[in-house]
Amino acid sequence: MRRTFKAGLGAEVAALALLAGLASAEAGSLKIESWRNDDADIWNSKIIPAFNKHYPDIKVEFAPSAPKEYNAALNARLDGGTAGDLITCRPFDASLALYQKHQLDAVDGIKGMDNFSDLAKAAWQTDDGKTTFCVPIASVIAGFIYNKEAFAKLGVSEPKTLDEFHAVLEKFKKDGTYVPLVMGTADQWEAATMGFQNIGPDYWKGETGRANLIAGKERLTDPQYVAAFKEIAGWAPYLGSGFQAQTYADSQNLFSLGKGAIYAAGSWDISTFRGQAKFAMGAFPPPQPAGTTDCYISDHTDIAMGINAASKNKEDAKKFLEWLTTPEFATIYANALPGFFPLGTTPVKVEDDVAATMVGWRQTCKSTIRNSYQILSRGTPNLENELWNVSAQVVNGKLTPEAAGKQLQDGLDKWYKPAK
Repeated sequence: MRRTFKAGLGAEVAALALLAGLASAEAGSLKIESWRNDDADIWNSKIIPAFNKHYPDIKVEFAPSAPKEYNAALNARLDGGTAGDLITCRPFDASLALYQKHQLDAVDGIKGMDNFSDLAKAAWQTDDGKTTFCVPIASVIAGFIYNKEAFAKLGVSEPKTLDEFHAVLEKFKKDGTYVPLVMGTADQWEAATMGFQNIGPDYWKGETGRANLIAGKERLTDPQYVAAFKEIAGWAPYLGSGFQAQTYADSQNLFSLGKGAIYAAGSWDISTFRGQAKFAMGAFPPPQPAGTTDCYISDHTDIAMGINAASKNKEDAKKFLEWLTTPEFATIYANALPGFFPLGTTPVKVEDDVAATMVGWRQTCKSTIRNSYQILSRGTPNLENELWNVSAQVVNGKLTPEAAGKQLQDGLDKWYKPAK
């Protein structure tokens, strides 16, 4: 028998009941957008259950997209009004564009934001630094991971200076048992990220040089930038046969199999090596050039989270972001994903020994972020993408360090006019 509501009070009551039910569902549920589809199990088994101990009535769904598809898919959902309540934020311009389109809310008023330094928030702020639109989650650190068994076999120690680094590489080359330094140039970005941006901050003095480059007070043809290119150009004899055709995956595999002595690394590699390598590993920061006293590390802001401006459940979304600022979340995240380091000022105990070593460099070295990311890659040619190609060609011996700096600066000059 088909039932119908009579027009009038009955229908009105039914409609109100339906609206109340929808409001209740919205008030008790959150959906997270993310490109990190490789850590879904960690969110579902560790992070969300920990949050629910504090807020058992808030249902949280982690709904990631494939990394390469994330930006386009997220933009389509935001434009169409179907995106989740919480948006995982890439650093700098991609997220800034969402804020400028009024698709992300400011988060300056979120409780716990004072737990982050200006540098930690810089990747998710307006250019003037006055508004923050995502809560920082983690950064990644560049350096060198090494095979402890290989070092013990040849009787060498962690190098602290570039002279010592070169001596260690030469010793491994003469021995012939291991590829001295594992890094390929086929995918290009490794030469920039784990090469130039890894050792470069010691030359341009970290944040000082990065700020000067943005301000136009320094140029990529200056001696400090050319010197960084000269250093990575000198790596070629130690990278092993066929490194020009070696992909990032090839490099990971080669080192995991114990065939390499030193790996030019990003801390995100730790999890991969933990699942594959059968030998003990250590890590050392970028060896310092002669005559330097202060050390700098690439401690690059990588991931954050913000609120969809169109969310119907902003109060619960704010509760989730407030929880992300706590040491509880930071501890879970840092140890579930070794190599992704919390950005809060409250110390967090990192259990993985290699990850603990790398994050410990923050105590003795000054942190900086990759100098091509903020502002300088908004035009054509894109400095970040140009840096990939140029760095790879320098290592391949196809471009001199001086020509590399000139090509980058000429490209930047075509569109970038520093604010006076």
